[in-house]
Amino acid sequence: MRLLIGNKNYSSWSLRPWLLLEQLGIPFEEEQLSFNDPAFSTRVRALNPAGKVPVLVDGDLAVWDSLAIVEYVAEKFPERGVWPAAREARARARSVCAEMHAGFPDLRSRLGMNCELHLPLAVLDTATRRDIARICDIWADCARFAEGVEGPFLFGRFSAVDAYFAPVVRRFVTYEVALPQAARRYVATIDALPAMKAWVTSARAENDFYPPDEPYRDHPAEDHPAEGLAAPDEPEEL
Repeated sequence: MRLLIGNKNYSSWSLRPWLLLEQLGIPFEEEQLSFNDPAFSTRVRALNPAGKVPVLVDGDLAVWDSLAIVEYVAEKFPERGVWPAAREARARARSVCAEMHAGFPDLRSRLGMNCELHLPLAVLDTATRRDIARICDIWADCARFAEGVEGPFLFGRFSAVDAYFAPVVRRFVTYEVALPQAARRYVATIDALPAMKAWVTSARAENDFYPPDEPYRDHPAEDHPAEGLAAPDEPEEL
């Protein structure tokens, strides 16, 4: 299998299937394209007519959209534990992944993923705070479905849900978002994963400034966020 991804510094949607495959030890080849590459759209559209990453290629089959990729991997490798084992936990896991996939527009637009920066924001708007509170509620509620399963992850053992919230973890780290104690512990758990550290290390080494993903500064050397952070138009899932 081959996974086509965008810039590791910015591409939260690419991180999700990449981390899932890495953490579960599922073999794949990584193909990374820069958002600044003039051929980006042409190369991606050859596999995904929507022209967005990530895309998983397995033989002659191309699967796009991170959630579709997760489900494909779950079917292809049922023994790897992509989803929790218990039916009720599996149902809740799929529900919160779908909510993450479709929701939290204010968090996405105000707190874009950027692994190389440290931009503490002391004040957040009401809508973004509401998104953050909902995420913390989701994380706390998942514990109800993890009873009897050992582990520090949302459903005990690592699963697709943790991969789905990994970019949120990076946002919370980058912007030093104030969180409840249990949420801080979970952030530390995901941030300490070897695969997560490897992604962040690669992201910081890219030196590939993409202006649409950083509307708050004109140059990578200027780390002063403007008051309003507009939502970028990214060549990845929205």
